[in-house]
Amino acid sequence: MNEKEKMLAGELYDSSDAELVALRHKAHAICREYNALDETDAKRAELLDALMPAHGKNVYLQGPVQFDYGAFTTMGENCYANFNFTCIDCAPVTIGSNVFFGPNVSLLTPIHPLRWQERNQFVKPDGTLGDYEYAKPITIGDNCWIAGNVTICGGITIDEGSVIGAGSVVTRDIPPNVLAVGNPCRVLRQISEERKRNGG
Repeated sequence: MNEKEKMLAGELYDSSDAELVALRHKAHAICREYNALDETDAKRAELLDALMPAHGKNVYLQGPVQFDYGAFTTMGENCYANFNFTCIDCAPVTIGSNVFFGPNVSLLTPIHPLRWQERNQFVKPDGTLGDYEYAKPITIGDNCWIAGNVTICGGITIDEGSVIGAGSVVTRDIPPNVLAVGNPCRVLRQISEERKRNGG
């Protein structure tokens, strides 16, 4: 396996690998150009296609945005992300349709080793520094609302129809059709038909 294959498989990999560095540089350059454009500029659609080819119709990212790769993120139709959307997609990030993100949402797939012996940089045979990490995928189902200042950690699934309250840090899976809040994020209650007049 090469380093990219290890990364996407959730195995320990060297993030300083030349192929990965080039892919990140490309994505970062596209993000920088996207963020510099006016929000009504038609070129933004072209840049989004180049950055995140696997997206559905009617996807709007307010900007600024920051992706590590973009190519490893899939997003369905009718999705919206407010200001400062960050997606560090070292593992696959799968986002359903009709998903709304508030400002300052971060999707963070990387997981650095807890033991410093694996976490610290190391010298490779060519004399350059290497850096081991691994990553776990993030999945967000259809019809979810992720409110402002939410952080979603690697290895997490948020099932369809759920709402994550502002400021939450999601460190465990969230079942469907619930309101979940807090740090760490916990289920507060079901979102029910009976309570729809009061916001669900």
